[in-house]
Amino acid sequence: MRTYGQYCPIARGAEIFAERWTPLIVRNLYLGCGSFSEILDGAPGLSRTLLSQRLKQLERVGVVESAPKPDGRGRHYELTSAGHDLFMVCQSLGEWGAHWLEIAPEHLDPFVALWSMCNALRRDRLPKRRIVIRFDFTGRPRRERYWLLIEFGDTEICKTAPGFDEDLYITAEAEAFVKWHAGQLTWGQATGDGRIQLDGPPSLVRAFPSWNARSMFAHIRPVSHTANSPPG
Repeated sequence: MRTYGQYCPIARGAEIFAERWTPLIVRNLYLGCGSFSEILDGAPGLSRTLLSQRLKQLERVGVVESAPKPDGRGRHYELTSAGHDLFMVCQSLGEWGAHWLEIAPEHLDPFVALWSMCNALRRDRLPKRRIVIRFDFTGRPRRERYWLLIEFGDTEICKTAPGFDEDLYITAEAEAFVKWHAGQLTWGQATGDGRIQLDGPPSLVRAFPSWNARSMFAHIRPVSHTANSPPG
């Protein structure tokens, strides 16, 4: 591990926190991702090799602990007390980012928004039966399709058809879906101009937006970059 060679707590903390992917790994663990594959699913672009290195590093410094799974296949990971405190740093960073930084086109990955939504669903509002929702995302270099499988309160995002009948079809511009989940668009704004369209039983169409607990930063109002930019 590279160091700043300083006793300053900011420098020593940054040596751990500022490593690429570490804040997202800590975030995913906080959200309940306990297995290697679950952590990886929530960080598209992170390689298995690098995730393995980061988890070992975080265990060495006491941020993460792990134990063999009861079935003996893989390990279960969770944050230590130090790890939960480190997530408070992640949360402060997220609040700053939500307030001061714009959502740029390179941030509009609908899979990440869908993954985040699944980790924040209001499970008490979910149907008491199996539901399969197909998502078709537009406005990206290529059309992306995913399925959300909801069954007895558990959820799974599938990149291939799960093999069950589809109950609800959602076609959405990636930008509209991401900004709705992030709290920058209301459901009415996202659907009013057709940027998000739903097709299926009216009861599911009405219920779907109520399942989304939104991003943990949805309450933060972003600044107007136009209003705060220096005069040209």
